[in-house]
Amino acid sequence: MSPEAQEFLGTFASESFYYWASVFMLLIHAGFLAYEGGASRTKNVLATMVKNLLTLASVGLAFFFFGWWVYNAFPLFPITGGILGPWTNPEQSETIKAAMVYVETSYPWSPALGPNTADHLTGVFFFAFALFAMTTASILSGALIERVKVGGYLIMSIVLGSFTWVVGAAWGWNAFGWMFTKLGYHDFGCSGIVHGISGFFTLGVLLNLGPRVGKYDENGNPRPILPHNLPLTMVGLMLIFVGFYAFLAACMIYLPGYEKEATIYGTPMTLASIGVNTTMALAAGLVGAYISSKSDPFFTISGGLAGIIAVGGGMDLYHPALVIVLAFIAAFIMPKVIMAIEKVGIDDAVGAVGVHGFCGLFGSVVVGIVAAGYPQGEGIPSINFFGQLIGGLICVVLLGFIPGYVTSWILKKFDLLRVSREEEINGLDIADLGIEGYPEYATLSLVTKIVDNGNGQLVGQSSHASELAAE
Repeated sequence: MSPEAQEFLGTFASESFYYWASVFMLLIHAGFLAYEGGASRTKNVLATMVKNLLTLASVGLAFFFFGWWVYNAFPLFPITGGILGPWTNPEQSETIKAAMVYVETSYPWSPALGPNTADHLTGVFFFAFALFAMTTASILSGALIERVKVGGYLIMSIVLGSFTWVVGAAWGWNAFGWMFTKLGYHDFGCSGIVHGISGFFTLGVLLNLGPRVGKYDENGNPRPILPHNLPLTMVGLMLIFVGFYAFLAACMIYLPGYEKEATIYGTPMTLASIGVNTTMALAAGLVGAYISSKSDPFFTISGGLAGIIAVGGGMDLYHPALVIVLAFIAAFIMPKVIMAIEKVGIDDAVGAVGVHGFCGLFGSVVVGIVAAGYPQGEGIPSINFFGQLIGGLICVVLLGFIPGYVTSWILKKFDLLRVSREEEINGLDIADLGIEGYPEYATLSLVTKIVDNGNGQLVGQSSHASELAAE
C-alpha cells in the first residue's frame, strides 16, 4: 500500500466513524417520535409527531445557517475579545489565530461544507453536531405536548437547539472553550451542556405555558393524564437508548494521525469503556427508578435514561462500579423530583425537567467530587468541584432557565405560545392538521356528557374525562 493510500485510510476511518455514529443518532429522534406520540392522548398524537419532525427541520436549517458558526466562534467570548467576540481580531493571540481556522470553515458559504475532496472531516463533524443540536431541542418538545402552538415551539427550538446550547458547547465542550481552559470544566457526555441546559430551558417555558386543561382539580391537586399508548412510549425510549450509545461514541475524538482515542478536552479514553459504562448506567438506572417508583413502568424506563445522563459528565473517567452507584442514586431521586414539580403546579408531560434537568446538573457537579484532581493538560486546571459547580450553574441558569423563560414570556405576550382552550379540548390533530390519528377509535377513551334537548332526544358532546371534570 502506498503512503498516500495509508494516509487516506486514516482519514476514511475517521470520516466513516463519525458518519455512521451520526446516522445511528437519528434513532434518538425515531425514539422521541414514538415516545412523545405514545405519551400524548389520541386526539393529539399526530400533531405531537409532526412537531417532532419539524424540530429536525427547524434546528437542522438554523444550525447550518448560524449554529455551527456559533460553536466555532464563541469559545473565548466574553473572556477575550470585544462585544462581537474574539473572531473579529485574529491577530490578537496565537490561540485566536488557531480558533479562526475553524471559524472560517463554519460559515454556511464555506467550501468546507460542500463536496470537497480536500476536506473530508469538517462536513462530517457538522453532521454530528447537527444531530446533537436536534437532540437538545427534542428534549424540550415532549414536556410541552398537547397545548403549545407549533410556530412558537419552533422559535423556541431554534433558540435552544441552535444558539443557547451551542454557546454552552462552545464554552464548555470545546478545546478552546473558556469554561474548560479557565475553570477546568469537564463534561464528556454533555450532562450539563445538553441535558442541564435543555431541562432548565424547559422549566422556564413551562412556567409561562401553564398546565394542560384538566390537569389540576379545583383544589390545585394534580390529576393523572395518562399516555394513550404506554407500550409505544416505552419502545420509543428503547430507541433513544440505542441512539445514545452512538451519541456518546461521537463524543470521542479520533482524527487521522492520532495514536490514541481522546476526549474533546484532549484527555485519553477508550471507546470500550464507554460501552461498558453506558450499559451499567442504563441497568442501574432502571433498577433505581423501579424501586423508587414502586415499579411504575413510565418512571422505570425513564430511569435508564436518567442513569446515563447522570454519569455522562465523567463517563470517560469512571470505573463501572462507580457508574452503578451514581446512576442508581440519580435514577432513584428522579421520580421524586418529577412528582415534586407536579405538586407545585408545573405540568411537565414527560418529566423532562427531572430526567434531563436534575440529572444533567447532578452529572455535571458530581464530576467535581468523584474525579477531583484529574489532570487535563498543561496550563489547564485539573478537574475541581468549583469549576464543575460554576460550569453547571452557568449551563442551567444562564444558558437554560433564563433564555427559556424570557423567550416563552415574549411569545406569550404576543399570543404565540399556547393554543386556545377550545383547540386544546378538541385536540391538536384536528386544530393543526384537520385529521385524526386514530379516526376509527377516536371516541373509545372519551366520556360523553349527555344533554336533553327538550324533544326527547339525547345529544352527546365528547370530551376527555379530566377536562369535563374541570368544566
